[in-house]
Amino acid sequence: MKLYGVTGWKNAGKTTLMERLVTEITGRGLRVSTVKHAHHDTDVDQPGRDSFRHRQAGASQVMLASPR
Repeated sequence: MKLYGVTGWKNAGKTTLMERLVTEITGRGLRVSTVKHAHHDTDVDQPGRDSFRHRQAGASQVMLASPR
């Protein structure tokens, strides 16, 4: 298993980068899981939201980590 982290400021393109990475890695026949940190209230897997975009890119599992 390999673990990679992506961090950055808001609206810096982190989710777009993750979509491209997940698509590329799954396209090579590997399985990908993602963990999305949220410091605010969120509704999981709503179209357009980060967790939804991770799943659409091909992630097998998407986990949302939040203090709530």
